[in-house]
Amino acid sequence: MAESSQIVSGVAERYASSLFELALEQNAAGDVSAALDRFQALLDESEDLRRLVTSPVFGADEQVRAISAILDKAGIGGLAANLIKVAASNRRLFAVPGMIRAYRAIYARHRGEVTADVTSAHALSQEQEQELKAALKSVTGKDVAINIAVDPSLLGGLIVKLGSRQIDTSLRTKLSTLKLSLKEVG
Repeated sequence: MAESSQIVSGVAERYASSLFELALEQNAAGDVSAALDRFQALLDESEDLRRLVTSPVFGADEQVRAISAILDKAGIGGLAANLIKVAASNRRLFAVPGMIRAYRAIYARHRGEVTADVTSAHALSQEQEQELKAALKSVTGKDVAINIAVDPSLLGGLIVKLGSRQIDTSLRTKLSTLKLSLKEVG
């Protein structure tokens, strides 16, 4: 499984870095980032779209036709749409979420930001996101772009991955630690 994940990561990195170079040449890095964010929002909202992206049952032609229609309807065009269509035609649509994460990280580095991956038990409000960014900025001394994922199994709290550091304040981890401590006592 880890090997497969590395393959996807490598594919995603290559596509994202190529997209970023093209976007820089066209002075469109911000526009591409916004378009990719819109597509990620569509993925987050639609189980059917996630199934289309991840399922090997659909052929390349079916994926290209469906993705093209979705992108047109959502008003996503330009380099971002071309990347997604190329990924579909090359049977790499499953790697698009990784490509989006990789592009965000490359774009953040370009702007002098660091990227943090945050997993929370529930969706964060704008105010909570801003507070988290401010707290991370005080630790790193740099602006921080955050990628937020929601995992209800955490029960509460956050897991923050910033570079090689991980801070886990989730209730699930605290309960697990308590459970282990109680086993040692008894």
